[in-house]
Amino acid sequence: MDVWPPELDPLPEPEPLVTPEITEASCRKCGTRVSGLDGRYACGVCGWTNDWSEGHRPLPSTEDDPDYPGPGASPVNPLAR
Repeated sequence: MDVWPPELDPLPEPEPLVTPEITEASCRKCGTRVSGLDGRYACGVCGWTNDWSEGHRPLPSTEDDPDYPGPGASPVNPLAR
């Protein structure tokens, strides 16, 4: 006989959060040491940026953005107010 009520079963383990990793490299244009997230860099000295596809993991989708207004919504610039 099962005496443990099902509502008291332990909760399932949550999926681990995927957080960005801070990475470092040398700017390919001027040699300045730059830091970025997941292998995506922008140099503040000369303006060089590497291509988004060179990152260490895929970028999240639009729907994953917490500020995504949903399909069919017109884009609103919050700084234009």
